[in-house]
Amino acid sequence: MLALRNVTKVFGADAQRYIALDGINLEVSEGELVCLLGPSGCGKSTLLNILAGFDAASDGSVHFQGAPVRGAGKDRVMFFQDAGAALLPWLSAEENVRFALRVRKVPKPEWPAIIDKYLAMVDLAEHRRKFPAQLSGGMRQRLQIARALAVEPKVLLMDEPFAALDALTRRRMHGFLLDIWRRTGTTIVFVTHDIAEAVTLADRICLMSVGPGSRITEVIDVGLARPRDLADPGAAQLFKRVEALLTSEK
Repeated sequence: MLALRNVTKVFGADAQRYIALDGINLEVSEGELVCLLGPSGCGKSTLLNILAGFDAASDGSVHFQGAPVRGAGKDRVMFFQDAGAALLPWLSAEENVRFALRVRKVPKPEWPAIIDKYLAMVDLAEHRRKFPAQLSGGMRQRLQIARALAVEPKVLLMDEPFAALDALTRRRMHGFLLDIWRRTGTTIVFVTHDIAEAVTLADRICLMSVGPGSRITEVIDVGLARPRDLADPGAAQLFKRVEALLTSEK
């Protein structure tokens, strides 16, 4: 689905030159949920922006379904941490979803059924006329998921989407996201700096080193059944392994 070959990203020039990413190689298969895990400033968001086509690699290649990525596309949708900033505050929940359909040029006769389907999927059908400010943080994130999925992308790129939520809401959102992922089969690349979050969600965890010259140092196949409880021996052992690997990179 996605393939990166020797991707390097450089910002600035001469004395101001900064190598953010250095020789990133990664493949993401259709239907996978892959977590990019690393400390703040290691280039995770930069890599996600390159996958989305919002930014270009300085060197190397990025392919989506075998074709070079040369810009943003409707088959790859970005999901941001701050739902309040991503959603349009002057539009209701259903109008936010409708706006995405209009921007993506989905045929207008299809709008009502699509809006109903995805608002129901995220349990917001009864809140469709509320504005973002009238929704809780978790509800705003669910609305952002509905809006992203309404255009039926092949890949959802999620940049620390639950970092601002309280611990209990975050755990609920993990279960909610996994349920949506199972139902839709959407490929997800999920950026996080939270080891527990990566262990809870991922099929594979890609560990990224501290910059400059950040790299993917290890790719771990999780191989644990879902739902996952960090108190279970397998999950606890994986948590400790990932923690040790990240600590050794510092």
